[in-house]
Amino acid sequence: MQHESRSGRSFPLGVTLSPDGANVAVFSAHATRIELCLFDAAGERETARLTLPELTDQVFHGFFPGLRAGQIYGLRAHGPWAPEQGNRFNPAKLLLDPYAKAVTGALIWSGPNLVDPADPFALDPRDSAGLVPKAVMVAQAGPAAAGPGTPWEQTVLYEAHVRGLTKLHPDVPERLRGTYLGLAHPAVIEHLVKLGITAVELMPVAAFVDELRLTRLGLSNYWGYNPYAFMAAEPRFAMGDALAEFRTMVTALHAAGIEVILDVVLNHTAETDILGPTLSFRGLDNASYYRLDPGDRRRYHDWSGCGNTLDLAQPRVLQLAMDSLRHWAALGVDGFRFDLATTLGRTRHGDFAPDAPLLQAIAQDPVLGRLKQIAEPWDLGPHGYRQGEFPPPFAMWNDRFRDSVRRFWRGDEAVLSDLAGRLLGSADLFEHAGRRPQASINLVTSHDGATLRDLVTYVQRHNLANGENNRDGHHDNLGANYGIEGPSDDPAIRAVRQRQCRNMLATLLLAQGTPMLLMGDEFGRTQSGNNNAYCQDNELSWCAWDLDADAASLQDFVRRLVALRREHPLLRQVRYLHGRRHSEAGVPDVAWLAADGHRMHHRHWHDAANRCFGLRLTDDRESLLLLASAATREQAFNLPAPPTRWRVLIDTAEPQRSLEVAETVTLAARSLMLLQAV
Repeated sequence: MQHESRSGRSFPLGVTLSPDGANVAVFSAHATRIELCLFDAAGERETARLTLPELTDQVFHGFFPGLRAGQIYGLRAHGPWAPEQGNRFNPAKLLLDPYAKAVTGALIWSGPNLVDPADPFALDPRDSAGLVPKAVMVAQAGPAAAGPGTPWEQTVLYEAHVRGLTKLHPDVPERLRGTYLGLAHPAVIEHLVKLGITAVELMPVAAFVDELRLTRLGLSNYWGYNPYAFMAAEPRFAMGDALAEFRTMVTALHAAGIEVILDVVLNHTAETDILGPTLSFRGLDNASYYRLDPGDRRRYHDWSGCGNTLDLAQPRVLQLAMDSLRHWAALGVDGFRFDLATTLGRTRHGDFAPDAPLLQAIAQDPVLGRLKQIAEPWDLGPHGYRQGEFPPPFAMWNDRFRDSVRRFWRGDEAVLSDLAGRLLGSADLFEHAGRRPQASINLVTSHDGATLRDLVTYVQRHNLANGENNRDGHHDNLGANYGIEGPSDDPAIRAVRQRQCRNMLATLLLAQGTPMLLMGDEFGRTQSGNNNAYCQDNELSWCAWDLDADAASLQDFVRRLVALRREHPLLRQVRYLHGRRHSEAGVPDVAWLAADGHRMHHRHWHDAANRCFGLRLTDDRESLLLLASAATREQAFNLPAPPTRWRVLIDTAEPQRSLEVAETVTLAARSLMLLQAV
């Protein structure tokens, strides 16, 4: 079959379809020639190789009449094989277009995709076309309708996995379980709405591959932090057209008033280290796309811990990152959570800078700057922990909140001072530059670690199923088992575990800042002690929806907490509270109280054994009192006056209790109360 070509345009990058054919534009600063390879409808037989005829400003481009949506294609790049210079051009490797909007096929770990560890820098002449994913040409769709636009102060996040949330849901048709359409099912959306969730934060959905080690163990990359196509929706979550089904999911969630936040991985790719496969970027322009070791340009800087690091200081790589984010925004996505975001802020010299190119580009972008942006403020590189240092408009996952809450309820000493700051939105970390308390993404659990139920059931990690001899995952969950490691039939142990779950959930949802729930924590999902279930695409990670009485009770409790947060603006302040503003009655906006009902003094804060406090929040409309005790015995607490009476809104010791109290209230061991002045 003959295909004519024209010069076409160097912009936009990728494939742009028109009624007459396809414009193809591919960046490479060091290639000498790039070919467009066409495949049959099955993606198995290569039917044509067409040279991109023009080169403009380091972009190879051409227009090819007659090409249509659905055409499967790949690229081959010619140039020097000179690993010592950072160049790894090898036309035997079929490459994916970095701007691919849809993909088909899978990476097969055999033959040309296996690098000889004894000679990793040798040129491999074996053709990889039959063993790698390929791109599919798609027509440009119109932009999605605007999402709910929920203000930050009203936001309640829910971290979820497309497959894990829906795979076992009995009300979702079996064929839809584990898919985008499964997440769009009314039964799943109803659950989120009843909880009061305003935004789902989805773990990665950009196309990703399973690592060789996992494949050999019969496992797979469940979490998805191993991308090879930044703009293509992962096909394993789709029944057919992944792009269309993803849009359907977003539309359904928006119709229910729920925003969609995507967890994106822009710090590394699935090509990993020198032993990884050549899928796209490495073959198109290794020296441009990746951070290379200046002392040995055959090798990579690895600040992600995954083998390589994208060079986001390179303008065209920065452009790819920005274009990928705008692509998802055009599909209706309401914001992004950036994995290992410190890497995204590293400059040419490797140092972190709040004014790094990508961070500033996102902030000033007329589309992205209006969306919710969340940073995971660390990576594995030098000085990688950058909590509180990301510029506006980035909010940040707050691990300090997580650890303080876990330590306090476990009964650790000398935690109270740090916990106090976390409960008021972590002003010490975020109040600069006009930031609001919502910049603190408060969490007690996330995908990366133990579930809430496991925090109160296991002390040790139990990760043998991962095939790493229980060496992977964090060694200390800051959890407790309350008498026995693992499940227990002892009513006393079960009762304290349930109460501790309620305590941590209440602390999360009643604190200032933006709360984030982990999928399934609302009804006690367990991973049997595995705190690094990244490779467990099975019932260990999936939500089990057959709720027993304890699970149903916990779920109802979470609904009440979220409803209280929604009903009481005092619990979601847009300004930091420092006790400087006073109500009309002269009561400060925030006050810390000791068990005697009076203000806490230095002796209370510095008493390492003190595990009890009161936090009073007041404005001109109402006054709320949060009481908490991590002590193992009852604690009497004198209530402040005025007023003379308080109504109990939440009691983690007796979740169904509702009563009014006057001068004194008794906190059960390890319990929390929220009271309202009446």
